[in-house]
Formats: sequence, structure tokens, C-alpha cells
Amino acid sequence: MRRNRANWNNEKLKDITTKIGSGATPRGGQGAYHQEGMPLIRSKNIYDLNFSYDDLAFINDSQAEQLDNVSVEKDDVLLNITGASVCRCTSVPDCLVPARVNQHVAIIRADRKNLDGKYLKYTLVSPLYKRALMGLATTGATREALTKNDIENFELKLPGIKAQTRIASVLSAYDDLIENNEKRIKILEEMAQLLYSEWFVRFNFPGHEKVKMVDGGTQYGMIPEGWNIRKLWDVVGFLEGPGLRNWQYRDSGIPFLNIRTIGDGDIDIDECNYLDIEEVERKYSHFLLKENDIVISSSGTLGRLATIRKKHLPLCLNTSVIRFREIKDGLPIWFVRQYLLSPLFQNKIRSLASGSAQLNYGSSHLSTISIVMPKANILDEYNRKASCVEEYINNIRGHIAVLRKIRDMLIPQLVTGKRELKY
Repeated sequence: MRRNRANWNNEKLKDITTKIGSGATPRGGQGAYHQEGMPLIRSKNIYDLNFSYDDLAFINDSQAEQLDNVSVEKDDVLLNITGASVCRCTSVPDCLVPARVNQHVAIIRADRKNLDGKYLKYTLVSPLYKRALMGLATTGATREALTKNDIENFELKLPGIKAQTRIASVLSAYDDLIENNEKRIKILEEMAQLLYSEWFVRFNFPGHEKVKMVDGGTQYGMIPEGWNIRKLWDVVGFLEGPGLRNWQYRDSGIPFLNIRTIGDGDIDIDECNYLDIEEVERKYSHFLLKENDIVISSSGTLGRLATIRKKHLPLCLNTSVIRFREIKDGLPIWFVRQYLLSPLFQNKIRSLASGSAQLNYGSSHLSTISIVMPKANILDEYNRKASCVEEYINNIRGHIAVLRKIRDMLIPQLVTGKRELKY
């Protein structure tokens, strides 16, 4: 790479795009959503350079027709324009075209002759332009919001279209590697869940042919002889977060976990709030997390889960998140992880959850759950297999972190012209 000496032009987005506009929510709000149909993209699905499929909404054909003017196309850029997630930006996944967007998301469509859509995405998430967008979003009468006029008149300094495409191609190569590694993780996690289901749901564990099945009661049916039914609290420790309010947070200190920080099996520290170290030590030290703790969302999108790693620490538990920890004479943490991911548990918490505004569950709900505890030799064998898979997954996550770090280092250099790609 070498320093860029080419002439770049200042361009307003309205002059180099064919569409800038947000959508709407069908009448009836969340009650109007369906289990399948046309995807409706909301701000909660959009993260910088990443799309979350968690809690993706769907609308029927009639609703989709009413929102036909806000259907997405390949390479469209999606920009959050209101709320706490304002200015988060990514591209629409190809598999969702022609989804619709709601009123909190803006579609920005490059004209292709003068603007590369992928290049635009990387530009809008770069620190220089991100700060400028955030400045627009936090000024004026409307708090934390970007107007259509703000976006249309937002100015970029751009190289020619060929240079844009080359830069986007380099950065996209990192994203492609990240995506491929995330697919590998998904396959490994599916394999681990299949192993759990085979051994502990269908009871096809090694040597099951020689084990007698006995009556486990109306809730569990027939279970292997020698296996016990135990209360969940007897075999794993769990704890709810303290429920801090926004006014309590500070600009630095120890990060506090929340439901926004849990995604794709990992923790996004950038989404955390902070509290002074002294205050944590004085009031909240028992909420500090440890390596191998499992955290799971208990409000909003129920059941999102991540394992705490050394790189995440120090980190503290907070509201709408429950911590699970291995206890003496309890279940191995790898077994607990697969149990929490299983349909058995996920369906259970959805049936127990309550709340009028949004569903949630807590320790009182978990205290009603019982679990079939296998014999020690079966647990030990499973733990050996599951821990190997988990270690492999963590290694892949490490590769992903390196790729993201390199990509994020290159973005501000390439989209501001500090460095230029060699021909």
C-alpha cells in the first residue's frame, strides 16, 4: 500500500443514490407479525457490518404489498435512524431480498455509476463518518434520530468508482472469511446439539442397549434406570442481574452486560454500559462474572446465550440476563450449555415467561424446572466430547476476532485515502 495522492470529490448522498427512505410498521404493531412470510427488517436486526437474524419479523402478502415502496434490493445499505442503535449500518443479506423495512430503518441505494454500495457501507461505519452521523443524530429537536434530509445532505469524500470497487473488494474478502468461519461455528454447534439430543433426549447414549428404562413420571415418561430427576437449582447455580438504571452508569469502569451485548454466541463489549470500579466492589461484586459462566437473555428475545471467556473479563451481570455457573456435585458446564440451547429448555422458558409489555422470566420461573440427571460415567464421557467441540469453536472465534481487527484497522485508512491500494 502507498499514500493516496489522487483527487477525491465531495459528494452529497442525494446526488449519488437512487433511493433514500424508511418504511413503516403494519397496523397492529407486533401483534400483526406472522411466523413466516415476507421478512420485515427492524433496527434490532442491524449492527455495524453485521445482520442479526434474531427476532426477525415477518408480514403477510397484503402487508408486504402496502410496503412495496420500501422493498430492499441487492447491495442496499441499511442504516438505523432512531433510538439507541441510531447510525448502526450494514448491507442487506442477499437471502432476504426483497424484504421490507420498518420506520426505524433507512434504505440507501447507490446509483452504481458513481457509488459502490459495499464501499458506502464501509464508509458509513468508519470512525470519521460515524462520528459525523452521530453528531447529526444527537442534535436538533428530535433526540437520537436522523432525518431523511440529514441523510440526503450527508457529504462524503469519494475516490472514483473503480477505486471504490477495489477497496470494497479487499474489505469484503475479510467479511467473507468471517462469514465462512461463522458458518463453521454454526455447524459445530449443531453437531454438539445433535449429540446432546441423541444421548439425553432420545437416550441413545453409549451402552443404552443394556440399560433398563423405568417410569420417570408423567412429565418425563420413561427414563434410563439410575438416572435421577433433580431440581435445576440443585445441579447448576443461577443468578439474575441487579437491574441497574441508565442514570447509574458512568463513562468508564467495569462493563455491565445487557441483552444487547449477547449475540451469535459471543459478547459485544462495545454494547456494554459502565460503572465505577469502587462502586462495583462495594455493591455489586457478587454479580461479577467468571470464565466459563454462561449468560442467557431473559427478556426481549428469550434464550440468547453466550459463554464468558477470559478476554471478556472483568464483566458484570445486569438486568434481563441470567448467569449459570457450575456448582460442586452438579452438572458439567458443557452439559448445561447444551441443555440451555435445547428445544427442551427453550420451549419451557417460553411457556413460563410472563409480562404484558414483553415476555420475561427469572429465578422464580427457573425454580419450577426439573431436569433428568444422567449417571456420572455418561456425563464424564459427554463432557470430554463437548469440551473438545467447545475448544474448537473458541479457536475459530479467535480467528474471527483477528480478521475483524485487521478489517477494522483497514477501513479508516482506505475510505479516507490515507492509504491507497496498489494496482
